[in-house]
Amino acid sequence: MASHSDVDLETVARLSAGASEVASGVLDSAGPMTGAVVLATCNRYEIYAEARSEDDVEAARAAIITEIAELSGLDEHTVSMALTTLTGDEAVNHLFNVGAGLDSAVIGEREIAGQVRRALIEAQEAGTTTGPLVRLFQTASRTAKDVGSQTALGGRGLSIVSVALDLAEDLRDADWRTKNVVVFGTGAYAGATMSLLQQRHAENVAVYSNSGRAPAFVATRGGTALTEETLREALADADVVIGCSGGDHKLTAADLAEAGRGNRELVAIDLALTRDFDSSLEDLEHVDVITLESVRMAAPAEQAAALEQAREIVQTAAQDFASGQRERSADAAIVALRKHTQKVLETEVERVRKQHGCTAAAKEVEFAMRRMMKQLLHEPTVRARELAAAGRADEVESALASLFGITGEDIAAQVAGQGGPRPATTAAAPLVPGLTTGSHQRTA
Repeated sequence: MASHSDVDLETVARLSAGASEVASGVLDSAGPMTGAVVLATCNRYEIYAEARSEDDVEAARAAIITEIAELSGLDEHTVSMALTTLTGDEAVNHLFNVGAGLDSAVIGEREIAGQVRRALIEAQEAGTTTGPLVRLFQTASRTAKDVGSQTALGGRGLSIVSVALDLAEDLRDADWRTKNVVVFGTGAYAGATMSLLQQRHAENVAVYSNSGRAPAFVATRGGTALTEETLREALADADVVIGCSGGDHKLTAADLAEAGRGNRELVAIDLALTRDFDSSLEDLEHVDVITLESVRMAAPAEQAAALEQAREIVQTAAQDFASGQRERSADAAIVALRKHTQKVLETEVERVRKQHGCTAAAKEVEFAMRRMMKQLLHEPTVRARELAAAGRADEVESALASLFGITGEDIAAQVAGQGGPRPATTAAAPLVPGLTTGSHQRTA
């Protein structure tokens, strides 16, 4: 994982090149991973992967680093040094904090929860998810909702965009109704920007995208769609330009000069990780540039009580999820035990049938044997789940091997027979979602 708190945003942006292709690129039938979900935002790049077993974790990390290096053009050493790896419960806890906005540049920001949901949807559409990863992301999203509804963080409504607009207001006259605004981009961040501009009563907003999607975008969000021909005129009259396209259009000092602006003052808000506005704008005395780094530095501190309450909600949810996952890791062992005892039972039942035929007495004996077997298995089943929840699933497998000759291979075969991969680790980390390989926390 790589984020704003660990690495500079330029590195995050370079790592994110080809982010949408990483998950599918690292998965194959013989590889060390069974699934992967990529969470890429404007200040964060994370990959949540499920390894086939605990022994496959390092191989999974290596495969992800190689794939990122190939797609980004960076060498593997640079990628490896830039990424932090979390596994098991640490990875679960990290995603829950991320989804709730507790690991963002703006604590409690709203956009990240939607980005977590979209990351899962995109992975599902691409066919790179697994059951554990789906449960992980869905639970993280529910936890984010709980934080929003149960703490003061949810009521503040802060976001990367809102802090950036606040900074713009500090630099210039705060009356958005008199401002001419040009927005670059039509993605999720551009949508959030349009919504907040409307809340601040901005009346003159124009949108440009070289993808040609501006007309459809403004049809549902308001504003005026710009073309290549009308962009120069809009730039000539603009008081504020906001970049949300992620490099679709690099606005330069030369562009402003060609628009005939002269020395007219301008606020340029660059919310794109890969920078929509060229660094030459920062050299113009009459242009104030607000970047993601500016937003991070200006983000207000949260009230201690609200933040503590939010962290408690997240911690409890993460612990409950991890405990549930560990319990699930015992299910395959329990099924293997039941199959073993069922096989023994059927052998004995068949002997009774051969000896006594289909008599009432034979049926009574068979019924009694099945009931006894069910009762005998109840306590081991309960104990197995308790041990697994406590991170001691390896003791369950060891006991089955010693008492019944049921091996780890037998349990793995049982999982395969049910059409799912064996958990990445049998004990504390049933999945390795925190192969958050590359979590440069970019908040887009």
